[in-house]
Amino acid sequence: MAQFELIMPKMGESIMEATILKWVKNVGDQVELDETIVEIATDKVDSEVPSPVAGKVVQLLFGENDTVAIGKVIALIETESGAAEPKASPALAEPAPQANGQSPAAASTSNGALSTSTPATTPQPIGKGEGNRFYSPLVRNIAQQENISLQELEAIAGSGMQGRVTKKDILSYLDERKEIPGNGSTAKATPAAKGTPVQVSYTAPAVSLDGNVEIVEMDRMRKLIAEHMVMSKHVSPHVTSFVEVDVTNIVKWREKVKDAFQKKYNEKITYTPVFIEAVARAIRDYPMINISVDGTNIIVRKDVNIGMAAALPSGNLIVPVIKGADQLNLAGLTKTVNDLANRARANQLKPEEIQGGTFTITNVGTFGNVMGTPIINQPQAAIMAVGAIRKKPAVLETEYGDIIAIRHMMFLSMSYDTGWWMDFWADRFCGKWRIIWRVLMGIERCRNLRN
Repeated sequence: MAQFELIMPKMGESIMEATILKWVKNVGDQVELDETIVEIATDKVDSEVPSPVAGKVVQLLFGENDTVAIGKVIALIETESGAAEPKASPALAEPAPQANGQSPAAASTSNGALSTSTPATTPQPIGKGEGNRFYSPLVRNIAQQENISLQELEAIAGSGMQGRVTKKDILSYLDERKEIPGNGSTAKATPAAKGTPVQVSYTAPAVSLDGNVEIVEMDRMRKLIAEHMVMSKHVSPHVTSFVEVDVTNIVKWREKVKDAFQKKYNEKITYTPVFIEAVARAIRDYPMINISVDGTNIIVRKDVNIGMAAALPSGNLIVPVIKGADQLNLAGLTKTVNDLANRARANQLKPEEIQGGTFTITNVGTFGNVMGTPIINQPQAAIMAVGAIRKKPAVLETEYGDIIAIRHMMFLSMSYDTGWWMDFWADRFCGKWRIIWRVLMGIERCRNLRN
């Protein structure tokens, strides 16, 4: 029998230690070759460590939440190979001694944070047992050096495993908190509840009024729109995906039925209610896109309330909401869309008619744009932009082979919060593209709609 020494692996060039999150195998357990034996965390990545040998775990040298230097032996595995010699940790360069003659490992405190030669006025490091979340040694040291209190640290939204605050999270927070040199712009952090993003209010840099300029004061609505968009970008890390869709069948169908539709329902049918019906159907198939994020909670909206961005004569935008859009047929959607759009332009909307949206559609094609990158209308999780419909040559697959034909094509773009989407929902729904494609391609199903 021989013993194999499992060492803490090196996870990157700048990583000198890692924290044991969970022992998957305990003393006495059998472990197979390449089977996960422990889960570890660094300030850059969380990872599973596979066993390089098959055998029996005979000793665990460190407990969960212990921080261990790279190259240290963390467990002993008994193998059946009698010829095998006990394996030691790979040779590592001896670290330079500290000013007090101790090595970095010897200078480690009992709470896992490295002690530093700082003045007595420096706050004590935040212990790993303090607070409601786990903090790695590097995060604790940064918090200590930047005078971040435990309460302030608890308010930072973490992007790591189980909401853990990573090095990137705390550095981003510091960038937002501290004064930006050179332009007089400051950012002040507002305390937030546990698990919610830290709200930051900025003072804009001074603008020079030299030269030939005209000062136009923003109206109240424009100010609110600007504040809402800045807030949305701060709350949600946006990413936008694009799909080009062949809407020839929808265009031909509308041209065929628009006169009869208007005569029957006394309403002019546009593309907007067609798109809204398609999206409402797709949301019913994939309800997890119809959500809001509240800290670490996912709020699933049972009602499908579609907001539609409408341009006002003043140049501003407003988003009236179609409540229960999935419960309305095409005629009902057309009547509601036309009514809300007309009253929006006449400034006659009621307060409740611009609240409660769960998903938003904006038509950038109104301005001649073929595509856009919309900003999420918080607290929703996604927004879709509809581009202008253009005639373009496109390849069609037929039973006689591929041909090039003139088709009505349109770009659709969807912006969504990648922070929670990719980490939490991507695995469940086989990737973000399946959800986006399903929502966008729901439009094509409307080619079979009848009046």
